[in-house]
Amino acid sequence: MAIFLWFVIIALLILSVWGVGIFNGLVVLKNRVAEALSDIDVQLKRRHNLIPNLVSTVKGYASHESNLFERVTLARTSAMTAGEGGLSQKAKAENGLTMALKSLFAVVENYPELKANQNFLALQEELSDTENKIMSARRFYNTNVKDFNTRQEVFPSSLISKMFSYKKGELFEIADMQEKEVPQVSFESANVNPTSSVQPEPIQPNPTQSSPVQSDSVQPNVDQTDSNQNESNNS
Repeated sequence: MAIFLWFVIIALLILSVWGVGIFNGLVVLKNRVAEALSDIDVQLKRRHNLIPNLVSTVKGYASHESNLFERVTLARTSAMTAGEGGLSQKAKAENGLTMALKSLFAVVENYPELKANQNFLALQEELSDTENKIMSARRFYNTNVKDFNTRQEVFPSSLISKMFSYKKGELFEIADMQEKEVPQVSFESANVNPTSSVQPEPIQPNPTQSSPVQSDSVQPNVDQTDSNQNESNNS
């Protein structure tokens, strides 16, 4: 009886250590996800802070683009307040801001003096660096989310996950501002039959073209011959 009791106690201890290990692993992954998301927020906030100076610089050269400046400002405000609506709402707002910034930089292409402005170049470089950090932070976050979600699905971690009501993490997908759209080419208007062959047109003779050149025949001079005969008779 004592041996069986010790066996039960040892089994319970092993199960407890096993359960604690799985639980701690889930906690570590959850904290990594939260830390990665915090890094994304830092970089997004940095981008939000750069936009007012960028708009102000462009205004000095393209003041008549008021509608575009207003759209960028509204997109920035929406992105800054979208965190309260969840991660999907935040990603949607950030994508809207990215599209507005692309339109802004498209307008800049029409102003060579603005493109050469040192203040604008510095802001553009800083914004580009921020975009790269955002993309890097997003990839790091999504990798941790996938690891966390996978750990919750596999056995026996799924038992501990359900026991403590863990929820799966949500991926964060935003557009890359430096990514260019691939041009679409349509061939619908080209009614070309690839199997048809072009037959050469027969060469028609030119009616105005002269016939093949014939050698000129020497015609005898009749008058000259008759004159020679008369002179011979007189002599």
